[in-house]
Amino acid sequence: MPHAAARAICWLPSWNQDQPGVGLEHLLLSPGAADSVVLAIDEDQGPFRLTYRLGWDDAWQLRHAGLKVVTELFTHSLHLETDGAGHWRDERGPLDELEGCRDIDIWPTPFTNSFPIRREPMALGERREFRMAWIFAPDLTVQVQPQAYTRLGERRYLFENLDGSGFRAELPVDDDGIVIDYPELFQRVRLPR
Repeated sequence: MPHAAARAICWLPSWNQDQPGVGLEHLLLSPGAADSVVLAIDEDQGPFRLTYRLGWDDAWQLRHAGLKVVTELFTHSLHLETDGAGHWRDERGPLDELEGCRDIDIWPTPFTNSFPIRREPMALGERREFRMAWIFAPDLTVQVQPQAYTRLGERRYLFENLDGSGFRAELPVDDDGIVIDYPELFQRVRLPR
């Protein structure tokens, strides 16, 4: 896949059935870096703003992540670093519970699904399992989540959550391996070029 040039990508959330069409993610993507703002409404905690900045190397191996959530009731921040070999730390020190995780998956954004796709190129029909550092907003909790990706076509992947929920989704990606639409969760906004 070619390297992504600097560009803006936007997604509309469709996961909150009580607030259809409310919210937006605006991602500024450049080689090795992403800077994003997500405006959304959590069913339990109400409206929130999530900002995140991610940095990775040429092999799409994440190196650092900075996240901040603001709601009416609280502000939370999280800063993570990883060495690319599955070792993580935050501002307090090592995070042994994330040992072996190579990638990050942030809820709610479809962007982080692109990390295993870009970092681990797969042949058609190939399936791979991953240990993800899964971050849930608006709380910014972090836990290990097993996931799998199967390459179904030239630009289509099957995502499977292996936590027992049975959640699966077919993800179309663009030429840069960035998720276009995420069925029932996110829809990319077609921006003029």
